[in-house]
Amino acid sequence: MTIRVVLVDDQEMIRTGLRMMLESRPEITVVGEAGDGEEALALLESVAADVVLMDIRMPRLDGVAATRRIREQADAPQVLVLTTFDVDEYAYDALRAGAGGFLLKDAPLEEIAQAIGHVHAGEAIVAPSTTRRLLDHVLAPGGAADGAPRLPDPRLELLTPREREVLLEVARGHSNAEIAQRLVLAEGTVKIHVGRILTKLDLRDRVQAVVLAYESGLLRPGPEDPGDAHTT
Repeated sequence: MTIRVVLVDDQEMIRTGLRMMLESRPEITVVGEAGDGEEALALLESVAADVVLMDIRMPRLDGVAATRRIREQADAPQVLVLTTFDVDEYAYDALRAGAGGFLLKDAPLEEIAQAIGHVHAGEAIVAPSTTRRLLDHVLAPGGAADGAPRLPDPRLELLTPREREVLLEVARGHSNAEIAQRLVLAEGTVKIHVGRILTKLDLRDRVQAVVLAYESGLLRPGPEDPGDAHTT
């Protein structure tokens, strides 16, 4: 079964380029296009989709608001945000609104296809190295989220020491397999820990877990985190 994708971008040239690239992949089918958030919402009422590739800055209804409204619906498709580094703060807002991850608009086809597959599979964090750079940017002093208090979240007290370790690794962008290797655990055990973390913290997915880890100060942006030497 192929992954059904909807493209949302106010620039037709970008949509056309994405469609041509994605339709060269046998595992992906582009089932529709929209020029803004309002068109996307209307389209999704008549077209079944698994993943929405969502631009941020668009007329009428932007990508952040559209993502929030899509993800509020039952059986909602996953949302993968398309961004450039000059609008990082909007991509961060989209993550908080329910997007499963984000991509740079100039990302190579292979990276886009892999990200679509990961998000479709529920592995919300994609391209950990770029996700980390975005979070570093918006949460660092002077960034888009500067001034927001990063205070310990009382929900973290619900976690066992091992669960806190796993949460830190999730926040660093590691997959379950990588976490298992780093913490010397079975991959199935890591999956169980991640599920318990999301339940205890009342989080929807791994993206929300990453945001919580940063906003609560559990993991801080920048080089002072000695455990984050991993890139992909």
